[in-house]
Amino acid sequence: MYKFLLLFLCFSLYLLLAQAQAPQQIQVQAKQRTLTLHISTPQPERAVLRQYNFKTQLADSAEARSEVRALVHRMQQDAYLLASADSVFLRQDTLHVKLHIGDRFEWAALRNGNLSEGILVESGFREKFYRNTPFKPAEYVKLQQRILDYAERNGYPFASVWLDSVVISGNKIEGVLMVEKAFLVTYDSLHIEGKSKTQPKFLTRYLQLYPGQPYNQDQVNASQRMLTALPYIKVTRPPQVRFYKDKATVYYFLDDRQANQLDGVVGFLPDPTRRDNKLLITGEANLNIRNIKGSGKQLGLQWRRVNRGSVVLNGEYLHPNLFGTPFELGGRFGLLKQDSSFITVQPQLQLSYYTIKYGKFSVFSEWRSANVLSTANRQSLQNLDLADARTNTYGINYLWNNLDDFYFPKRGRLVELQFSAGNKRLLRNPLFEQSFYDTLQQRTTQLSVGLQLENFLRIGKTSVLLTRLRGRALLNDQLFLNDMYRLGGLGSIRGFDDFFFYASSYAVGTLEYRLFTAEDSYVLLFYDQGYYRSDLEKSFEQDLPLGVGGGISFSTGAGIFQLVYSLGRSDQQPLTFKHSKIHFGITNKF
Repeated sequence: MYKFLLLFLCFSLYLLLAQAQAPQQIQVQAKQRTLTLHISTPQPERAVLRQYNFKTQLADSAEARSEVRALVHRMQQDAYLLASADSVFLRQDTLHVKLHIGDRFEWAALRNGNLSEGILVESGFREKFYRNTPFKPAEYVKLQQRILDYAERNGYPFASVWLDSVVISGNKIEGVLMVEKAFLVTYDSLHIEGKSKTQPKFLTRYLQLYPGQPYNQDQVNASQRMLTALPYIKVTRPPQVRFYKDKATVYYFLDDRQANQLDGVVGFLPDPTRRDNKLLITGEANLNIRNIKGSGKQLGLQWRRVNRGSVVLNGEYLHPNLFGTPFELGGRFGLLKQDSSFITVQPQLQLSYYTIKYGKFSVFSEWRSANVLSTANRQSLQNLDLADARTNTYGINYLWNNLDDFYFPKRGRLVELQFSAGNKRLLRNPLFEQSFYDTLQQRTTQLSVGLQLENFLRIGKTSVLLTRLRGRALLNDQLFLNDMYRLGGLGSIRGFDDFFFYASSYAVGTLEYRLFTAEDSYVLLFYDQGYYRSDLEKSFEQDLPLGVGGGISFSTGAGIFQLVYSLGRSDQQPLTFKHSKIHFGITNKF
């Protein structure tokens, strides 16, 4: 009885092992079973075939036939126009293909039929490039497309290109390149579809789509990017063009967005002038009125209380379409009062021009007046930290922007470059001995350069990575404290008080991750790395401050609520929670 039971158990165990190994053996056999592709050609054509790489071991006949079609297509694109698979048959595990390659076709000559000089220059066509050279269909198609693109940019969207008087002798091709422009198409009008109060007259001048002007397809394509740069317009659909006879009407689908801004931000900082650990309350208020009466005009005001006794006041007015032209006139005003030390007033006048492809070019003139207050520390005067000065500068600015949204960009780039030069004149201060100015230059030349680069990279559906680099440099052999740039705070290096650093030159790199929870709400983590130097007459300072932290921004019924928590480290401030900064506020748009 026990022998029979033992024999039964051994037999059952053998069956189980056999069943477990059988699928694995079948799977291994299936993996090892492949189809071999064998391509044969006549002896004179084998050297050509060896120039091409193709798979010889494939999974099945369908994949093998696809590999043959791809090989034939590559040969035809390399001027072997008669290449073909003459016969294909399957024998056991091998797909046999007899391939015919044939001669390589060449241009004997491609002559200009009726192409104008403008088309020749834009398309790059020259007859000498098409003599005894391989006839590659892809290159000829690119030539055709360049000619058609030129025609579309110059009022001929219905142009056509073809070869005339074609002669094929052996493997030589000869022809005449012809273009038919059809008829000239001009702009008729611009229409706005949607809930927008923006005036078509303003958009016509801003986009430079004037009635009677030749139709330009590139201009229509670029107009959507130009509209995205306007903060008060939301593009709901790509533009459409309707042609009627020789006229083109462009339709834009726009809605107004809540771009007028009234907001305030409150900050709580440790008060360095007090020992009872009480907080210093700082604040900021902004008023921005955009697209006044649908004309694109903008008015902005900003007030900030940086610290005890320090105030910043900025104003701006933009007037587009100056006297009916595409030029934009802008006026700016800046005022900085630094506690009881000095006050700086900085008005600016700017004239800008928007181009279709290349962004915004501006020229500006700036007048800067720096005055030392009567309550300033005399020791600062003696150390050449402060001085009264008048500086007049003239400069140029270039801005290129293809961000997909003005307020909440998720992809795109922004580039801004600036250069200015002017004269600085020192004024004698009655608080200081007049003989002191004998050692100083009364008039000097002052230069400044600026750079800003931003890149928004979308990661998945809800994440965005922002990389930013900003920098400026002030070049003068005789700099004072009230000449310098100010760094620190929410707008530059987070984790520090506003205007914490004085810098004659600086660079700030930012890496910021944003996780969007809605179209206008996100959570952020950031890292700011800065470098600055301060070139004063009797002292020199440089540092590598950094800031890290996170925050949230989300929409509420009253507006957009923002909260940012940050830590900063520099030679003057350790990286501790004691020096952390909290900024929160609410932005109300109407």
